[in-house]
Amino acid sequence: MTTNGGSEPVIRRTPVFCTIVPPHILDHLATHEDRALADSALRTLQHDSAQRTRRRVTAVRTAAAVTAPAPATAQPRRTIYDAGHRTDLPGTEVRQEGSEPGQDATVNRAYAGLGATFDLYLKAYERDSIDGNGLALNASVHYDVNYDNAFWNGDQMVFGDGDGEIFVDFTTSVDVIGHELTHGVTQYTANLEYYGQSGALNESVSDVFGSLIKQYSLGQSAEHADWLIGEGLLAPGVHGVALRSMKAPGTAYDDPRLGKDPQPATMQHYVKTSRDNGGVHINSGIPNHAFYLLATTLGGNAWERAGQIWYDVLTGGELQSDATFTDFAKLTVAAAKARYQAGEESEAALKAWAQVGVQAS
Repeated sequence: MTTNGGSEPVIRRTPVFCTIVPPHILDHLATHEDRALADSALRTLQHDSAQRTRRRVTAVRTAAAVTAPAPATAQPRRTIYDAGHRTDLPGTEVRQEGSEPGQDATVNRAYAGLGATFDLYLKAYERDSIDGNGLALNASVHYDVNYDNAFWNGDQMVFGDGDGEIFVDFTTSVDVIGHELTHGVTQYTANLEYYGQSGALNESVSDVFGSLIKQYSLGQSAEHADWLIGEGLLAPGVHGVALRSMKAPGTAYDDPRLGKDPQPATMQHYVKTSRDNGGVHINSGIPNHAFYLLATTLGGNAWERAGQIWYDVLTGGELQSDATFTDFAKLTVAAAKARYQAGEESEAALKAWAQVGVQAS
């Protein structure tokens, strides 16, 4: 941490490059005998790899940024750009905040998804945009040709159109938009390192709030939510329902072209690997499942008590950038006790983590 010449710290953050489709899926696709599918996957992998090399794998550790509660009248500042199937960002501006929907459904979905994310953070947690200080929300659609991914690059959202055979338009799922933008929230708060367990927590936090954004926008309770991440992204004919399942990790897809969902639900099946920054997209299934268990045990709207506990940990300033699952679990129990005293929330959190094999006491 440095200072600006006075006593106030200057918070330095090095954002990581985060995509919604994990490398293990694209790796499997890249070996397919259908050259068109394999080429699209390989092109996406090469692009994503090049983007990652431009950033440090780990984030710069700083204190969490302190922000005041947002006024209820806070409004988003959205701008959507059309990349025109190129990779030069941001592209041509096609919709601004407050303008009417146009003919391009992809543009309209991106605009609505940014708004849904802003609404959840504002109305549930009094947070004014991604950084807590009214950050403008920018997104580029129609990125590259047959690009099978969506990502947050540290400054803006980017959406590919998919290849049409395995993946469809990446603006289709609002939880995907919420997931990627939540990487920005993490960037401005706990700044979790994108490797190993802290990286899996980074991915899991994005899945949690991505799902909550979807539930909030649809008015779904924990009981009625599908707890899927990327539902609707898989093209017709693909054997699967989504990219990940928080309710049942390891069951989201089983397709000859994609392989089988490798996510574990408990520490018993924790995957040790050097790929994907130490399996950040795989082992995130464990904290994902813990959140699902907590939210469904508490019932009602998951963004309220369960989501509030997770948000308190993410923004509380005690979560270290290299946190393990155990570190995070213990902080959720402490946060539950701090906010709800000796109620059912802390006991439910303890039980949820115990069910996935993480010690939280």
